Amino acid sequence: MYLVGFPLLLIPLAIYNMIAFLFDLGFNDTIFSIRMMSGATLGVTTGDLLIIFSILLLFVEILKATRFGVKSIVDHMLSFVVFVGALIEFLMVQKAATSTFLIFLVICAVDVIGGFSISIRAAARDYTVESHPVAH
Repeated sequence: MYLVGFPLLLIPLAIYNMIAFLFDLGFNDTIFSIRMMSGATLGVTTGDLLIIFSILLLFVEILKATRFGVKSIVDHMLSFVVFVGALIEFLMVQKAATSTFLIFLVICAVDVIGGFSISIRAAARDYTVESHPVAH
């Protein structure tokens, strides 16, 4: 898999920063609306799209966590670096103090915790101890 070793959640973090600092968009701006069968109109915002995209990438990250080897460890460490960077940005940067960024931060935390948990659990299943009969 080509994406091993690259933290995919870095992509929505970069997109968030581009929206916040380069474009004149807010995270509550409606991008498009969907007319529902009930007659209601669902407005999809910039923040909604970013969170949906982040959740899809989280799914891929969780699939990547099932792989073994040095690349997997590097991938987990890079995901942790993205989480720490996002946490620092959330705490220190005024434009990151939004509910969209908070939800993204939780997605990053799930990536880190889930990735390590899945790897540890999968490694424990692969580790088998052969029993040898005791000689008397």
